[in-house]
Amino acid sequence: MSAEHNDLRKVLAFCRRSFGYVALFSLFINLLMLVPPLYMLQVYDRVLTTRSQETLWMLTLVVVFLFLVMGGLELMRSRILVRVGNRLDALISPRLYSAMFKRTLSSPGKPSAQPLNDLTSLRQFLSGNGLFAFFDAPWVPVYIGVLALFHPWFGLFALGAGVILATIAVINERMTKQLLTEANGRHVQSQDLANSNLRNAEVLHAMGMLPGIQGRWAARHREYLVLQSQASDRSGLLTNTSKVLRLMFQSLILGIGAFLVLRGELTPGMMIAGSILMGRALAPIDQMINGWKGFSGARTAKGRLEALLDEVPADPPTMPLPRPRGQLSLEGVSAAPPGVRLPTLTNIDLKLAKGEHLAVVGPSASGKSSLARVVLGLWPAQLGCVRLDGADINKWDRTALGPYLGYLPQDIELFDGSVAENIARFQEVDPEQVVRAARRAGVHELVLKLPEGYDTYLDHGGTALSAGQRQRIGLARALYGDPALIVLDEPDANLDDAGEAALAECLIQLRQQGTTALVITHRQRLLSNVDRILVLKDGQIASLTPPRRNTPAAAVATAGRRSPGVTTLHPSARGRSPVNRRSGGEETSS
Repeated sequence: MSAEHNDLRKVLAFCRRSFGYVALFSLFINLLMLVPPLYMLQVYDRVLTTRSQETLWMLTLVVVFLFLVMGGLELMRSRILVRVGNRLDALISPRLYSAMFKRTLSSPGKPSAQPLNDLTSLRQFLSGNGLFAFFDAPWVPVYIGVLALFHPWFGLFALGAGVILATIAVINERMTKQLLTEANGRHVQSQDLANSNLRNAEVLHAMGMLPGIQGRWAARHREYLVLQSQASDRSGLLTNTSKVLRLMFQSLILGIGAFLVLRGELTPGMMIAGSILMGRALAPIDQMINGWKGFSGARTAKGRLEALLDEVPADPPTMPLPRPRGQLSLEGVSAAPPGVRLPTLTNIDLKLAKGEHLAVVGPSASGKSSLARVVLGLWPAQLGCVRLDGADINKWDRTALGPYLGYLPQDIELFDGSVAENIARFQEVDPEQVVRAARRAGVHELVLKLPEGYDTYLDHGGTALSAGQRQRIGLARALYGDPALIVLDEPDANLDDAGEAALAECLIQLRQQGTTALVITHRQRLLSNVDRILVLKDGQIASLTPPRRNTPAAAVATAGRRSPGVTTLHPSARGRSPVNRRSGGEETSS
């Protein structure tokens, strides 16, 4: 993808000015690197021959000053790169975090925080010493040119040595690139597998599954180690070869210099200065070879980040819509989990008026939870459209729409933070709203009994609480802020009689205040308080009772329709006889 459309490249381009300053500092630093050989040259050829202490003192003072300047420039260059890395992180991490979540939604079951590790690898390389070699490398020809000014043999020898080391660097790249890429991929896979296993530690321990699961992880990890070892072996061979050759070339140039001194073509000072310049000329190449593993890792991380950001583009800006009233409609919706072609919901037509409550029942795998996810826009519709107040649910700005939606999934996950923060959805905590939501969920008294009340800190997903406590706090979170539409997926699964009674009372209050609700349940107490009952079977509507006339919201929706108690059958269910609904999801009329 072109640079103008790639977010990571945009951020790197935004940091280009800082890299320009680093290059400018590198210019002066490399010029000052000529100070040691020139100082040596003056000491040998001027001070020792004239035996002038004043010249020695003056040269030494100048050299000390220039070294202090060089140290300051090195410090400034290093600090600039550290801040470039921090700026890169600050600019791209929000976009990256959002892309991670969107990819998890589109590929459920494969959550991974690896992109954050990739960003860390890239930032550390950009702010580390490994990058200095790339800024210093353009100065290699300058040092070789200065050596050529001393004597052509020096220039030719340095040029040959530089070509040999550069060839080793290219060979190192070609021999290790593929292995390091594969090794990094295996490492990511083994980390994701380990994270998945840790999330299910209790199940693995209870049923003695640890040895088998650990064996699967060990196999992935072993593949990573083998590939990493092969790459390291090859890189180590070339790195050590480069180091030995650099030291050998630096020593051999002394021999060449001594030969030229004996022939009277070179001074002793030039011989010593040439050896120092030779080491400086070859240092960036040797440094690149030594740091190639870090460069390769940063390059692989950059590639993965770019692929993720290209795969999950940023949401385009949209015009804000007014607060939804809660009118919901599904128009011929067919849907399936992301990445799956076979639909789990087929041809769903449904309309809910503002304040209307719908219960969804049906056997296992009938599509109830799928319907909840489609209604909330978590799963895109393959066919048809889900509309909230007439607007496509996927066209709403999710950040703006989120506060007006309430969702209680089957698997309750609380997050690291206080009870109040969890209920307030980690926005600015409004104490009155938090307590109000907790009271409506019937969890206020329970929270007060916790060690710190609403300030009690929950970690590791709130595992210190019982399943019922987590569910009721999750319900309070769904109710926070008086949302216009609430979707509750088996909200009574872990509740006792008192909790179920509180939930039933909560639904009555929601209907009285005009909040639209979709409730997936089998409990008779909840079924008796809803306006309509939808029966799903094999992803299709098996039956849908008409709206009841005894609620203000339903009265508008039922104008001109049949009297309550008459079951409206989906075309696929015609000819079937409705039966009384029981707990467990059998079809009945209401």
